[in-house]
Amino acid sequence: MNSDIILFIGHLWPEPTSSAAGYRTLALLKAIVNDTCPNIGTKHNKHWQLHFACAADKTEFYFDLEKQGIICHEIKLNDDSFDELVKGLKPKIVFYDRFITEEQFAPRVHEQCPDAINILDTQDLHFLRRARQKALKSDQKINLHSDDAIREIAAILRCDLSLIISTYEMQLLVQEFKISPDILHYCPFMLTLDQTAHQDSFSAREHFVMIGNFLHPPNWDAVLWCYQSIWPLIRKQMPQAQIHIYGAYCSDKVRQLHQPDKGFIIKGRAEDAIETLRHYRVNLAPLRFGAGIKGKIADGFIAGTPCVTTDIGHEGMADNLAWGGLLTSRNKNGHQNEQQIAQAAIDLYKDASLWQISQQNAEQIVSKRFDENQHSSAFITRLHQLIETISEHRKNNFYGQILRHNLYRSQYFMSKWIEEKNKEK
Repeated sequence: MNSDIILFIGHLWPEPTSSAAGYRTLALLKAIVNDTCPNIGTKHNKHWQLHFACAADKTEFYFDLEKQGIICHEIKLNDDSFDELVKGLKPKIVFYDRFITEEQFAPRVHEQCPDAINILDTQDLHFLRRARQKALKSDQKINLHSDDAIREIAAILRCDLSLIISTYEMQLLVQEFKISPDILHYCPFMLTLDQTAHQDSFSAREHFVMIGNFLHPPNWDAVLWCYQSIWPLIRKQMPQAQIHIYGAYCSDKVRQLHQPDKGFIIKGRAEDAIETLRHYRVNLAPLRFGAGIKGKIADGFIAGTPCVTTDIGHEGMADNLAWGGLLTSRNKNGHQNEQQIAQAAIDLYKDASLWQISQQNAEQIVSKRFDENQHSSAFITRLHQLIETISEHRKNNFYGQILRHNLYRSQYFMSKWIEEKNKEK
């Protein structure tokens, strides 16, 4: 049986135990590995050979992809060795993990393999997250039409297809930025419920919990805001309460918040997020900015741990389904309300009936919104459809072809210039 090659270029080597981005990347790779191209039929009779390439350094927590049958390549930025790799592989499909990776490597892919199908996994819309962060810091209205937006949307237009993780972000791209739905594919987390994680009852669980990679700015902001403004309000009503803070890459600034006498306890990395979360009563996610959908909340739902969060945490997660916990609103000035978050956390922690209903709602969200089989199948089917219709598909994305022609050439020559300068050092 012949093989078609898919090349996945990662921004980082996937660390599924460190971040939601790592978990998502691994889920996409597994979906491809498990696909034997059943929808292509006997006309092609091929299966995928999957390659993963990354210019970042591996850490001790990276996932061993080769155990999944994935061929790995350590590559360099602005180096003609990558050109030789792509030229030799002749991939049918190339995935780019985030728009930055597309900017770095797509010009070289286009030069060596102009017919390769280009797919961008946005993870989340970076320009949306950054715009919200800037608005929070400046206390001004959000500006979505930024340089960040120009770069990211240009990458979306240049690619044949972009994977969008959130229904909100799908709507934003189509309605606000007039992106054709034909070059977008809704692909959220692919999750499976763990019924055993729900065995710990309300009375068997204790303490509040927060979890998330500390390198991710929204997570660090949430922890600091909780420490400074939310947790003191909770402790005032619950003097013996504890909150346990988990996250990968715990820095000195995070450890300085470790205050056991105040019930604020920094735990560091959680080796197994689901197993860790299943023992806690309330998952607290006081997010003031961010984008995409929240792995920390999804993990809590799988673990049967209801969540108190903001509109940012809720975004793209449940749509019209009842929330698996409690949601808080902004105050009249448009700011997140720490008093409301604190009271919601206390109410959910103390009310067994409310907690049990919230746990059931969370289970419904996972099963109806993030079913692994459903979204994996839809993702693979879209790949096959794209292969069969790529010529017509590209004709319908004429502006994308213009951007590819002009920008890839300029970026390619800039990359070659950097390469030559590096040789002089």
